[in-house]
Amino acid sequence: MRAVVTGGGGFLGRAIVEALRARGDDVLSVSRHPHPELEELGARATALDVRDAAALERAFEGADCVFHAAAKAGVFGPRDEYFAVNVDGTQNVVAACRAAGVPRLVHTSSPSVCFDGRPHVRAGNDLPYARRFLAAYPESKAEAEREVLSANGRDGLATCVLRPHLVIGPRDPHLVPRLLDRARRRRLFVVGDGRNEVSLTWVENAARAHVCAADALEPGAACAGRAYFVGQEEPVRLWDWIGALLERLGLPPARRRVPASVARAAGATLEAAWRVLRRPGEPPMTRFLAGQLSTSHSYDMAPARRDFGYTELVSTREATDRLVRSLLGEDVGSPAR
Repeated sequence: MRAVVTGGGGFLGRAIVEALRARGDDVLSVSRHPHPELEELGARATALDVRDAAALERAFEGADCVFHAAAKAGVFGPRDEYFAVNVDGTQNVVAACRAAGVPRLVHTSSPSVCFDGRPHVRAGNDLPYARRFLAAYPESKAEAEREVLSANGRDGLATCVLRPHLVIGPRDPHLVPRLLDRARRRRLFVVGDGRNEVSLTWVENAARAHVCAADALEPGAACAGRAYFVGQEEPVRLWDWIGALLERLGLPPARRRVPASVARAAGATLEAAWRVLRRPGEPPMTRFLAGQLSTSHSYDMAPARRDFGYTELVSTREATDRLVRSLLGEDVGSPAR
C-alpha cells in the first residue's frame, strides 16, 4: 500500500508510520515540521500545513490511502484556531483526496465528540454527538468527523473515522507526563468519587486499528461511512490505575479529593480568568478536564472487531507494564505484528 499519514511526526501519527513500515508499505509523512527520524524508518517525510490545500493535493497523488492524524489538540484555547486546523484542514484533506483520486481515507478523531459531561460506560457506536460541547477541541473534531463521513462514496472515496481514547505509550507528550508533573508538585487531586471507569489505548493498538480499518475499507464495506471507538478491551478504574502507576514510579499519591461540582465550578472560573487576562497556555482546571477526570467514559470494542477485524496487540496489563518501563528509561520493545 502507498500511504500518506498527516501528522506523521506526532505521537499517534508516528506509531501509524511505524506500523505501516513494519509490514513494508510505502509511506509519506506530512507534518508542519521536518521529521528526519521518520526517514530512518524508511518513510518519506515532507513539511506542509493541512491548511495548504494545493500542497495536500500534490502530496496525495498516487496514494492508496490517506491517514489523517494531524490535529490541534488541547482542552483550552481560541475556538478559531481549533476550527482552522481541525475543520478547515480536514475539509482540505477530503478535497485533496477526491481531487487526487485517493480511494481510502481513515480519519483520527476522539471520543470527546460525544462527551457532554455525563458518564458513558461500555458505550457503543450509536452514542450521539454531544449537544453542548465543553471545549473547542471536541466541537471542532465533531465537525471534522461530519465532513469525513459525509464524503464517503463521493468520487470513489471510502471513508472511516476512528476515535482512540486516552492514548498512552512511549513518547507521549501530553497525558501521562502532565499527570506525573502534577504528582511531583503534589498538585494532583482525585476529582469526584474516584470510581469512574475509563478506556485507555496503548499507542500501538491505536495504530493497529488504523491499519486494520484501512485494509478493510472500500466502497460498501461495513466500516465505510462509520465512526468507531478504539480502546483497550479491558477498561480501568481511572484513579486506581493512576494510583498504582504513581506507586510503581515512586511518586506521591493523590490523597486529596475534590467534588466534581467544585472542580467544574473552578474550571469555569479559571477559563474566564484566562480569557479576560489573556494568559498563555491552559488553566490548571477546565470544565472539560473536570468532567474527564470525574466521570466514566469507557467504550465497546465489539463493532471494531466485527467490522474491520481489529484485535489489540497489547493487553491493558502489559500496556501498563510497558508504560512504567518506558517512564523508567527502560527499553519496552515492540510486540509482534
